[in-house]
Amino acid sequence: MSSLSAPARSSPEGPSPAAATPPLVLASASPRRRELLAQIGLVPAEIDPPSIDETPARGELPPGLAKRLARAKAAAAAVRHPGMTVLAADTVVACGRRILPKAETEAEARACLALLSGRRHRVYGGVCVIASDGRAAVRLVITAVVFRRLTDIDIGRYVASGEWHGKAGGYAIQGRAAAFVRAINGSYTNVVGLDLFTAANLLRGIGFPV
Repeated sequence: MSSLSAPARSSPEGPSPAAATPPLVLASASPRRRELLAQIGLVPAEIDPPSIDETPARGELPPGLAKRLARAKAAAAAVRHPGMTVLAADTVVACGRRILPKAETEAEARACLALLSGRRHRVYGGVCVIASDGRAAVRLVITAVVFRRLTDIDIGRYVASGEWHGKAGGYAIQGRAAAFVRAINGSYTNVVGLDLFTAANLLRGIGFPV
């Protein structure tokens, strides 16, 4: 008669370390960034948008601004959440060397859209992670976007939608402004607010499970 094997027993040490995901802090109030992270299965344990001065320094170029602000946001949140992993990002929209604002008024939104009309512009995304042990990494992502020529009616209707409020460059590519985009070269999620490929790679690089 064949002997019966003993039933498998669970480990007395509990679940394996790989099963437990360390807490993640997202240093941003942007709902778009939270939605993007959810696409790759990441739900931050804390949302802590630091208040920092986002004014460009004299002579500062768009790529440097995006990286500097992402790094500053991550550092400010890391101080408040020791022992946790922090992810921060910043988005800068620029035509050449000209940095466009995060539109807060209709006049700013109209000016941004008029400038982008029929032109190529670039979206610079700074992404920074700080590990629980203090290790930090920052990367820059660049996406080129081409708008079709916009009429006064196009701009008026878009401004009336209110979708532009608080958006870098005065538009949201994931919304109605998608109809303005003739071509895009690079990461789409970078234009939305966070390049997922870069964010995931940076997190893996510091040992955070993605």
